[in-house]
Parts: sequence; C-alpha cells; structure tokens
Amino acid sequence: DEVSAAARPTLAGLALTSSLRVRRMAWWSRTRVVYAIGRNYVAHAHELNNPVPKAPFWFIKPASSIIGSGTPHQLAPGATDTHHELELGVVIGRRATRVKAADAMAHVGGYCLALDMTDRGAQDAAKKAGKPWAAAKGWDTSCPVSEMVPAAAVADPSSLDMWLRVNGEAAPRQSGSTGLMIFGVPALVEAVSRVHTLEEGDLLLTGTPEGVGPVGPGDVITAGIDSLGLSLTVPVVAAPS
Repeated sequence: DEVSAAARPTLAGLALTSSLRVRRMAWWSRTRVVYAIGRNYVAHAHELNNPVPKAPFWFIKPASSIIGSGTPHQLAPGATDTHHELELGVVIGRRATRVKAADAMAHVGGYCLALDMTDRGAQDAAKKAGKPWAAAKGWDTSCPVSEMVPAAAVADPSSLDMWLRVNGEAAPRQSGSTGLMIFGVPALVEAVSRVHTLEEGDLLLTGTPEGVGPVGPGDVITAGIDSLGLSLTVPVVAAPS
C-alpha cells in the first residue's frame, strides 16, 4: 500500500468531511467488508415465507459492491430485475473483537442509509439447490449507500423511521421504524464481532422492513431517514453485456 496507515484519514475525519459536504474522499473508502443481517424484521421474514430467526445471522457483501448516492445501480449479470431492500447501515468506528452488547456502542462510528440490492431469482435458485448465494447479493453496485452521520448525532438508533419510493410514487414501497428490528444494534455488533474482527470503516447492514420488491432499468429509487437528513437516490440501469 503506497499510503501508510498513519497517513490515512480517520473515520472521524471522514465524518466531518461528510458533514461539510466535501466529497473528495467518501467515508466508505475505508470499508473492507459489508456484513448484512438477514430477516431482522418479523414482517419481512413473513412476506418471503421465511422463519423468524432466534439469533442473528448474516452474509457478506464485498466492498466492491458499494456505490454512492446518484451512481447507477446495475442489475446483476443476466438478471432482468433486482429487488430493493432498505436498511440502516452501522459504520464501525474502532476495532471490535468479541465485544459484549453492553460495550458495543463505543465501537460505532456513525450511521448511513443503505440498500441491499438482491437478485431474488438467483438467490431462490441457489437456496433450492443448497448452494451459496453470494453472487445474488454481492455483485458490483449492489450496495448503494448515503452519506454518513456521526454516531454522536444519533440519540437513539432504535427509533429511526426509514422510507423508500420508486419513480416518485406518493406512497412509499418500504416504510418502517428501526424499533421493529428483532435484534438491535448492540446485539448485532456483539454477534458479528464474536466471529469476525470488525475494523474501522466496516459496514453492518441491520436488515430490511417489509415491502421489498423488484425494480428494472429506467426506474429511480429514492430513500431517506428524514430525522437525520439522510437521503439516497439510485438510478437503475441494465446489467453490462
């Protein structure tokens, strides 16, 4: 690496940069891994006819899946549509290894809005065949994210209202409170850090509320957490040939 660790910007510095809307370097430039929690809202588990989990489980999306607001989301290779999944993102602020829930919030650096775009057809086929479904979740551009809000500016991450619309529809396709999560942020940090060391800049997606559905080329997704001033705009384009 040509840039020494000491010379790299800290997450706190990137948060300040974000708050000033100076975007020479995005906060996710430090992200190594995206850890995405599955079925963390009861209604979402039910809408896909899945059992409600008794403990957190997750899958991994690579850092190459991340794009910023305004960048086109490309459908997965060979897909004709992908499904939107609206999520609160938790950005790790300092290393966490086997952290207890009571201490977890000290390791959170900030929050963002994120989409876990999903090739549902490929995911269902992989599940039916008993195969991994990383390709159905982690292709390039499958994780759009907003700017980051520093953790100190979020009084209670369990009381945030999120919404998502497609093509400016009056009624949101997804709308829900983080208070409906089965497992809250401290429990998620504890569970994931028990298995993986979380590093500064890593991203934890906390699950999606109900209302997931397909989008295709020409659609535009907008989403927000109004109380935090976070917004996300994602134009959808066809997969590259």
